[in-house]
Amino acid sequence: MTTTAPSTPGVQLLEVSPEYAGQRIDNFLLARLKGVPKTLIYRILRKGEVRVNKGRIKPEYKLQAGDIVRVPPVRVPERDEPVPLAQGLLQRLEASIVYEDKALIVINKPAGIAVHGGSGLNYGVIEAFRQLRPDAKELELVHRLDRDTSGLLMIAKKRSMLRHLHTALRGDGVDKRYMALVRGNWASSIKQVRAALGKSNLRSGERMVEVDEEEGKESVTVFKVLRRFGDFATLIEAKPITGRTHQIRVHTLHAGHCIAGDTKYGDDDFSKEIRDLGGKRLFLHAYMLTVPLPDGGELKLQAPVDEMWAKTVERLSAPI
Repeated sequence: MTTTAPSTPGVQLLEVSPEYAGQRIDNFLLARLKGVPKTLIYRILRKGEVRVNKGRIKPEYKLQAGDIVRVPPVRVPERDEPVPLAQGLLQRLEASIVYEDKALIVINKPAGIAVHGGSGLNYGVIEAFRQLRPDAKELELVHRLDRDTSGLLMIAKKRSMLRHLHTALRGDGVDKRYMALVRGNWASSIKQVRAALGKSNLRSGERMVEVDEEEGKESVTVFKVLRRFGDFATLIEAKPITGRTHQIRVHTLHAGHCIAGDTKYGDDDFSKEIRDLGGKRLFLHAYMLTVPLPDGGELKLQAPVDEMWAKTVERLSAPI
């Protein structure tokens, strides 16, 4: 099979049209430089090789209409050569769709699948859907879920829907609720955790999130008990009011009740006991979502847990 060598375009100067105003520069480049490794995009941003209006910017810079973005020469695979994904994965993701219209897809993301490629992964949910929906040229993730978290994930098919939902997420228009299985007997009095979160790097280079009241960002999660399993475990509902990285996982730990199967913030002994019951996953699931639609309506969705989760909870509640 003959393959075409990737092209190396020269410097590109891109003018930002009004519809992309407010988008972060890193997401803008990820969408335009399809096939370019995410690590390379962040490297050229970090080194200052990407300029906006002739000045250096940070990856979190938000574009404004009329900005001129200078993109240095990068190797881009030919457009007709996407990384072919396994049919089994594509079929699994197609089957996970719980809602779709002309502007939005919502899936019940399986645990263990990343939302996008990077960090050694060639693909994620968004790359898969670009193959599943090749005619939808503006597909973008509306938000993210950790790789090991399952549940409702929104993918915009149109820029107008992406902007609408980002505005709703910044306000209080979107109601996201998670289920989590945590260690111990969660006290009914713990209805809210308000603890500022900051990021730090371990010697291994791994990024961790921790409570940091001095320099962290304000973070709030509302909790409710759904079911108790004696003093061993509790099934809780978590409603994040803010949207920080690993927020629910760190806030449950801060409350003294880590999540089952959490290899980063969890308890190895508790996770092993859950694994022995068949629960070989992180027990965090985005199960309910309410979002306002541009026409003034409202979309309400629920996503069931997977068979592994359901059977583990069944075994937990069985008499000994």
